[in-house]
This record gives sequence, C-alpha cells and structure tokens, in this order.
Amino acid sequence: MTQERWTAVDRYFTDLLAPADDALAAALADSTAAGLPEIAVAPNQGKLLHLLARVHGARSVLEIGTLGGYSTIWLARALPADGRLISLEYDPAHADVARANIARAGLDKIVEVRTGAALDTLPLLEAEGAGPFDLVFVDADKVNNPHYVSWALRLSRPGTVIIVDNVVRGGRVVEADPDDPAVTGTREMLELVSREPRLDATALQTVGSKGYDGLLLARVVG
Repeated sequence: MTQERWTAVDRYFTDLLAPADDALAAALADSTAAGLPEIAVAPNQGKLLHLLARVHGARSVLEIGTLGGYSTIWLARALPADGRLISLEYDPAHADVARANIARAGLDKIVEVRTGAALDTLPLLEAEGAGPFDLVFVDADKVNNPHYVSWALRLSRPGTVIIVDNVVRGGRVVEADPDDPAVTGTREMLELVSREPRLDATALQTVGSKGYDGLLLARVVG
C-alpha cells in the first residue's frame, strides 16, 4: 500500500460522507493563502471530531491548537446554539486567520480564540472558572503534550472526553530513545495517561491523506 492509495481512499470516504461546504473549503484556502502550514486535520478526521462531540452531547469544548480554525469549525458545529468553544493559539497571525474563518462560518458567537502560549493561557482559564469542559481536543506542539493532557484533566469532569492528535509520529512512537522532541513528548504523554487512574484510554493507528499517524481517545472516569 502506498501514500497515493491511502489518499485516494480518504478522498473516496470524504466525497461520500464529509463533503466540503463553502465555509470549510474557504477556511482551508485562506489558511493556505496566508502561508499557514498545511497540517489541519483531514476532512474525514474533522467529521470524526464533529461526531464524537455530537455523540457525547458536548456543550463546551476546549481546543489546544487552532491553526486556521478548520477543526474548530467542525467541533463548533456540533455544539448547541448556547454552546461554547475556547480555542488556544500560540501564533497571533494564525489566530487572525482562524477568527476570520470562524466568523465567515457564522460561529463567532460560540467560538473564542485566545492568543498566547497555551501553558500561559490555560492557568488563566482555570483562574476564571472556565471549566469543566465536556470535550478537549489537543493538537498543538507535541513537546508539551504531557502538560496539555494534565491541564485537560484539571479543566475536566467525570465523563469529559480528551482527544490527542498525531500520536503515532510515522511509527517513531515505539522508539525508546528518539532524537525527536515531538516523539519524546508524545511518549511521555502516553505513559502519563497509562498511569493516570482518572483516565480510561486507547490509541489508534491511522493511514490516510495525512500519512501514517493516529490519535489517543480518553475518557475521564473520576
């Protein structure tokens, strides 16, 4: 099997089950035009996030890593009219693109994009009593994944769903002594989750238009 075949299968699934609409297509196009890295979730992965939030009945979502707001739109569309999504983005330029994309999708009354290093803005969320969130999606710098999951727990309740993207790292996650800090951070996060009695979790390998990757899915149990 090749990357070409994986991408073709993703395209087939997407065309049938998660076709783009104007707001989603424009979000990707404007992100590319603004020079953002093309690392947004794939359309079928965005639809998965949407369905997980819908199945869970989420009313409040925390997203760590906004990029151009593509995954934000998928998640926000799963929320009720009085729902709330707070997305944390390190890069002010990325945040500006995301806010424009979110507003065009008609979701700016539900979504708030906050700018700054997440490890600085997460304590502010806690201080203002922003949690607990029903669902947390982590898709930011992988080095800090252990810290992000720890903060997700602090801002959660029993039943909260935590999703961490990009946990396979092209298979390098099995390397005990990787020379890549992103792999090290991912391994430390997985080991933290395995030891944490308040989390019930699994991780899945995926192939598709984003290559060989995967995600972690966890539920707060107490």
